[in-house]
Amino acid sequence: MATYFVGDVQGCYAELQQLLDLAQFNAQQDELWLTGDLVARGPQSLDVLRFVYSLGDRATTVLGNHDLNLLAVAAGHALPKKKDKTENILTAPDRHELIHWLQNRPIMAEHPTLPVMMTHAGLSPQWDLATARHCAREVETLLRSDQGTWLLGHMYGEEPSHWDPRLTGLPRWRYIINSFTRMRFCRNDGSLEFKCKESPADKPDQLAPWFEVRKADADEPHLVFGHWAALMGKCPLPKIKALDTGCVWGNQLTLWRWEDNAMFSLNCPVYSSGE
Repeated sequence: MATYFVGDVQGCYAELQQLLDLAQFNAQQDELWLTGDLVARGPQSLDVLRFVYSLGDRATTVLGNHDLNLLAVAAGHALPKKKDKTENILTAPDRHELIHWLQNRPIMAEHPTLPVMMTHAGLSPQWDLATARHCAREVETLLRSDQGTWLLGHMYGEEPSHWDPRLTGLPRWRYIINSFTRMRFCRNDGSLEFKCKESPADKPDQLAPWFEVRKADADEPHLVFGHWAALMGKCPLPKIKALDTGCVWGNQLTLWRWEDNAMFSLNCPVYSSGE
């Protein structure tokens, strides 16, 4: 049995299947972990959802910002965007089953036996691991409750950008969701900045990548994340794997195998011209 981690698929189903074949993924024996953003921008989001759902316990995916937006659209709290190419999900005969399954995915996942964890965008520099775990469980519980659709309609916004453990209610939940699904850069004080989506080499001086600001404990598990295509898989920290390599923008889809540290990449066509 092998454990595979793949970056943001964003509806690139054909490319995902080619990459899994390249890596000799065995759906009957192996595990597939996905960094979120299963849907949007690529042409086959419905096929991606159905495939990951069909893997059952063999697949673990976390919620990404595009996944949450699809849930908000399905709940009637946001309008579908033509560029997201998710209309056929909303009219599919198995729509309710897939949407229910997606809404019950974690926002942070930890492997039960291996020292590795996964989120879509990373971990806030203002959190230790215990806080991150607590915050993830808090929002996951809310999304799965009767208040879940309410939260999907009120999660949008960029404030607060700074963590305070005294935060309550919507400001607290919005910060948690933004940290796990939208974060890239931080200011010097650790607060989140959402406008800049460039690579670290092209950033303004007052910003730093979240992973350079966060002080991780030495015994923390390895962290796998996606979301940040401009990194093209480059992260200077040995225990952090950046796996979004911009497949939907015409770059690559990337897969990492835990057991032997093997990396697999597949060149992809351009499906979208911007975020």
